[in-house]
Amino acid sequence: MLEQNARDWSPVSTQRLLLRRPLAQDEEAAVDLHTDPRTNVHHPVPASVTRASSARTFHEIRQHWYRHGFGVWVVVDPAEPENLIGFTGVSHRIIRGRPALNLYYRYCPEVWGQGLATEGALVAVQMAESLLPGLPVVAYTSVDNIGSQRTALAAGLERREDLDVDRGAYLDLYLAKGW
Repeated sequence: MLEQNARDWSPVSTQRLLLRRPLAQDEEAAVDLHTDPRTNVHHPVPASVTRASSARTFHEIRQHWYRHGFGVWVVVDPAEPENLIGFTGVSHRIIRGRPALNLYYRYCPEVWGQGLATEGALVAVQMAESLLPGLPVVAYTSVDNIGSQRTALAAGLERREDLDVDRGAYLDLYLAKGW
């Protein structure tokens, strides 16, 4: 796997966002966001999302930064840097036996509909292409998660039916760039 200097990746500012490496003090807000039922409407098994599983997810996000020097950022409003509003970034994954970067985004429902996820996702995809060339960027979502699909498409990914995974009652849709 390619290693990157974290200074290349964090912090990053956009017009309306500050994207930074997650810190230990972000854990409670991260767990609150990941366990909010509104952010799990499209989860195949929402009951499996617990405070413990969300804390593990947050620790995995932080560990990825330590191992690789990049990952999923904490997203804050620059005017209120102590107020976590979401997550955006990329992390290593193996998709169909091939190394790839998973595009991840999850925001507080209070900021939905403002284009913030798209703004963050665009930066993540652009940085991945620039700093990790050759690794495709993929995002997966469900058939009914139109908002997530729109974000991935707006970030430059395209629908790849050949990568979809049928899980019976649940279909993972894949969107990719550089595949």
